[in-house]
Amino acid sequence: MKQAFVLALLLISFNTTAQVLRKRTVKLMGSRFDITLVADDSLMAEHAIDTVIAEVTRIENLISDWRPDTQISQVNKNAGIAPVKVDTEVFALTERALHFSKITNGAFDISFAAMDRIWKFDGSMTEMPSPQAVKKSVEKVGYRYIVLDREHSTIFLSRKGMKIGFGALGEGYAADRCRDMMLARGIKAGIVNGSGDMSTWGKQPNGRDWSVGITNPLHKDTVFAIVPLRQSAVVTSGSYEKFVVFNGKRYAHIINPSTGYPATGVSSVTVFGPSAETANGFSTSLMVLGKEAGLKLIKNYPQYSYIMITDDGQIFSSRNLDIKKYSL
Repeated sequence: MKQAFVLALLLISFNTTAQVLRKRTVKLMGSRFDITLVADDSLMAEHAIDTVIAEVTRIENLISDWRPDTQISQVNKNAGIAPVKVDTEVFALTERALHFSKITNGAFDISFAAMDRIWKFDGSMTEMPSPQAVKKSVEKVGYRYIVLDREHSTIFLSRKGMKIGFGALGEGYAADRCRDMMLARGIKAGIVNGSGDMSTWGKQPNGRDWSVGITNPLHKDTVFAIVPLRQSAVVTSGSYEKFVVFNGKRYAHIINPSTGYPATGVSSVTVFGPSAETANGFSTSLMVLGKEAGLKLIKNYPQYSYIMITDDGQIFSSRNLDIKKYSL
């Protein structure tokens, strides 16, 4: 759902200090993870990176919807049949996902996993799908049919053929978990970047803040602002790489799960805040809701700030994020 390319992590040259920075890039959760840690010595940093990789792998083995032996795969296999008992961690993640569905009236929905892929963004589409085909594509989608039993820690998909998936939250959740784990283990600075879902903490070895460069999708080779990150997370959702145009209207690859139609009007949304998981939920939701409804929603959550770029190149940012202050 998201595009990682809008965020360009800026690692400014380091002074010589007692601390060292180590970085490793690996494939986890089917995506690219960039792990950057600052520690007292190289061995400590490398061991910590191993721990991060092990934690992301553990989470993937719980919530992946394409690995057949995970708890979420079992939930999907038992759709319309029986509730499935899951770990408290998986149950809580599902609860938080449903909260996003409720506050967005279905613009965010983990049961999107059952949606028919009738939209093609590879250049092969020559006409709009019929209204009947669009309606049929979301017949098995609907967060209201996800039944949670907190007492027994079970998830039940009440309609046969339903599926849930955490593609929109899982990487952010994993990044947040790893940040908290590293802080608890004395790693005072780092970044866990799961395909654009970034949790950061501490500072670079030279004492400077971590920073991200923000690009305008209409001018992808140009950074127009550099924003510092202080004990923060940042996530971008974007539709600028994959879209189709019919009758002069641009349709993004991010689909509204409640209607089956692609999002329109917004090219990218970057959300900053304390949690990458929550920032991901907001960035995805704002893409689907569009400018007016999306900005109305996020204004109720002052811990989170945003930069939104519309299809016609207009840039909007929250009051608590003065984009002019960071513009180049």
